[in-house]
Amino acid sequence: MGITTFPTIEKCTLEGRARDTIVANLDGTLLRSKASFAYFALVAFDVGGVLRLLFLLLVSPFFSILYYFISESVGLQVIIFVTFVGMKVSDIESAARAVLPKFYSEDLHPESWRVFSSCGKRCVLTSTPRIMVEPFLKDYLGVEIVLGTEIETYKGRATGIVRSPGVLVGKNKANALRTTFGDTQPDIGLGDRNTDIPFVTLCKEGYIVPSNPKVKAVSTNKLPKPIIFHDGRLIKKPTPLISLLIILWIPFGFFLSCLRACAGLLLPTPLQYYASWAMGVRLIIKGNPPPRIKKSKDQSGVLFVCSHKTLCDAVLLSTVLGRPIPAVAYSLSRFSEIIAPIKTIRLTRERGSDASIIKQLLKEGDLTIFPEGTTCREPFLLRFSSLFAELTNEIVPVAMVNKMSMFHGTTARGWKWMDMFFFLMNPRPTYEITFLNKLSYEYTCKSGKSSHEVANYVQKVIAETLSYECTIFTRKDKYIALAGNDGTVMKNS
Repeated sequence: MGITTFPTIEKCTLEGRARDTIVANLDGTLLRSKASFAYFALVAFDVGGVLRLLFLLLVSPFFSILYYFISESVGLQVIIFVTFVGMKVSDIESAARAVLPKFYSEDLHPESWRVFSSCGKRCVLTSTPRIMVEPFLKDYLGVEIVLGTEIETYKGRATGIVRSPGVLVGKNKANALRTTFGDTQPDIGLGDRNTDIPFVTLCKEGYIVPSNPKVKAVSTNKLPKPIIFHDGRLIKKPTPLISLLIILWIPFGFFLSCLRACAGLLLPTPLQYYASWAMGVRLIIKGNPPPRIKKSKDQSGVLFVCSHKTLCDAVLLSTVLGRPIPAVAYSLSRFSEIIAPIKTIRLTRERGSDASIIKQLLKEGDLTIFPEGTTCREPFLLRFSSLFAELTNEIVPVAMVNKMSMFHGTTARGWKWMDMFFFLMNPRPTYEITFLNKLSYEYTCKSGKSSHEVANYVQKVIAETLSYECTIFTRKDKYIALAGNDGTVMKNS
């Protein structure tokens, strides 16, 4: 029997499926792509770095020959070993929770999801290691049971060896299904290859998902749960070709990032704008930057309230204004404070102490504040602390957005001190800085508005400018979701 003897997924009706149980393969069935290299490459780079990615890429031709021409099981054992051997299990779990969901969600097959989402009980049966796919499937697709290949561990580290009974392909999938469901027969089975036949035949109905590389993926806004928080350095899905380009670019890119950083550190602020353009960092200015306010006893400086993108925010804001603007933030590493070409202050989270610091800085001149919230990678803007609204009426919202082609310039789980270098390693990083109108009198605390009303208004106008959605999530929520901590940077760090 061949897989083509089953009807195609388009012929599956959806009526009365709310109580049905569905079992689906992952790669090539629930996902459009049959190739799993990119997802292993994401784990390799995120946990093991560029050398692990290089090793994986060098082995990929051998893996492909084994997988497509000799044995699917043996090929997968090779790529699993190369990717996982020696890694901490906790690091793999962290990458699976914080990095992979975004990429998996962008590859959902529309016809498979149409049928899969209509069923009340969902099970995924996959040859991919369970540790990689379980967080995405359970947290974002509402899958109840995930049956995947298991890996051996030793003292908290992965050995790279597949646990008995081996990779879940062919008869191993059927055996896993029998063990889980016993005499109960699942209602629907979805597969895409001949090695799926053993488990599909155990279901009351079986359907094939034909290969169609041109089919459009399911829109991420149709998922049961939106993916708000995402981590990881790589922007694009690392196919073998993209992985090769990344590896070749990194040595030159790191050298280029050091040059760009040195220009920001050593050149006078008025010259940094032209140096940035000369070195490929594009700065787009929209709106009208406010002029410098003359100091007086009754006149405080301007408080620039910016949406936070990377550690370069404050530096580039000063660059486009042509003058150094001190910046305050709730969490800043000691290394970032040392190398910053502008004055940076880390607040204490004690309201009275923070208020004194901000008042003194505003007496001295302009100030930049990055509200307590997460870095906005996805279209969500987080809450702005009301503390700053109480201290000045000279508030200018600034909407910041950056464009990168290769690396994200932020991380919640990796080395924070490398954030600036990763952003500057992009071939042509771009910052778009939009200066919004200064808050009019009726929207300030001086007019009788509460500090919370002012803060919410500032958040609202920035969000509307960036087409972001305001949420109640905070920076702490992000770090708990991605890194398992509250994101606090200790003073001695």
